[in-house]
Amino acid sequence: MEDFKRLNLLVSGRVQGVGYRAYIQRHARDLGLAGSAENLSDGRVEVVLEGPTSELKHALVFVRRGPVHADVQAVETQWAEASGLEGFHVH
Repeated sequence: MEDFKRLNLLVSGRVQGVGYRAYIQRHARDLGLAGSAENLSDGRVEVVLEGPTSELKHALVFVRRGPVHADVQAVETQWAEASGLEGFHVH
């Protein structure tokens, strides 16, 4: 059975007001990942994803790309043990 992990991401650039959180939610659901996406007061978006390691690595491609009007400048990543999140929530 595949290893489940948690991936904590801080995404910088033009990622607020461009549909970034909904974009991440759609791709996370398509990949069967749980987690959340939240705008931070400093202009970044915090993304938390949990699921199979292979799917998390695939999700990183979408996180770094963003939707058409986004301009992702940097993604800080931190891997951790999964905590059992369910569903995907946008805050």
